[in-house]
Amino acid sequence: MSKKHLFLDVYDDYIVYARQHQKEQSFTTLKYKFDLYVLPYFKDKYLEDITSKNILEWKDYILSFNYSNNQNKSLYYILSGFFEYCKTFYNFDKSIFSNVGCFKTKYETNKYDFYTLKEFKSFIKCVDDEIYKQFFNLLFFTGLRPGEAMALQFKDLHNGYISINKTISSHGKRNIGTPKSVTSKRDVKLDKVLEKDLLKLKRLYIPYNDDLFIFGGTKPLSPTTINRRKKKACEKAKLREITLHQFRHSHATLLIKNGIMINEVSRRLGHSKTSVTLDIYSHTDLTQEKRVFKILNSLRFNCFTTLKYKFKSILKRLLPF
Repeated sequence: MSKKHLFLDVYDDYIVYARQHQKEQSFTTLKYKFDLYVLPYFKDKYLEDITSKNILEWKDYILSFNYSNNQNKSLYYILSGFFEYCKTFYNFDKSIFSNVGCFKTKYETNKYDFYTLKEFKSFIKCVDDEIYKQFFNLLFFTGLRPGEAMALQFKDLHNGYISINKTISSHGKRNIGTPKSVTSKRDVKLDKVLEKDLLKLKRLYIPYNDDLFIFGGTKPLSPTTINRRKKKACEKAKLREITLHQFRHSHATLLIKNGIMINEVSRRLGHSKTSVTLDIYSHTDLTQEKRVFKILNSLRFNCFTTLKYKFKSILKRLLPF
């Protein structure tokens, strides 16, 4: 009888392998999610005893958390990567996993929720700490990813621009890493008010040097604390709470609504292709719907008026009296 391999033991080997083959930030995220959502369910099983039924049960376990489609898909591919490793080094039959398939996509009504400018103004009035206030201002008026904003240092601020050249993980040791993709490395122009407000933050850090984080000083702000401040401000403003990433959606929607070309919105957000931007921001809001309604009504009215005028002209010719 061939030797059986405990899932937990195989995972220990896999972690060594993954650390050698992934960027540090990607590895940190993988390990965090695996330890939290996969390992507790499979750790006491033997690799050779895992069945498609076990995978289905794990999927039900994950679905019970009611996570977003993106989170579900992320967890599926994390486990898929592990079983691909097992296929190569332990002769594991991966069809047991792949035959089950990924999570079914569910309809998400608030996936791309955002704040209008009016809503954001109500929100920001209720943020009572200057550092956190400017953090939220930066997210809303630049569209930076939360990790990009947290990793910013004063040396990245120059001549009215913010240089995006690094990001920070939200989990584990919160290591500083390179941005998400090649196009994520970019310079983003700041409006004059935001530039002035960010420069004022220098006064809060004594002693000051350019290597300090803009939001936090010697170490960046914690996502947990940021979210706690956000929740408090939302409750005070009596606003629905959106995620940190949805401030990015808010910025993109604000630009598109005000006629900024999609290629510039895409560049500003650091997307690799304009098609990515279009896929994400093809949603509309009530203002856009009203604009369509107004245009269609205008076209229909103009058409009706033209026909009515022509009909009257014909009648006058036929009945001159």
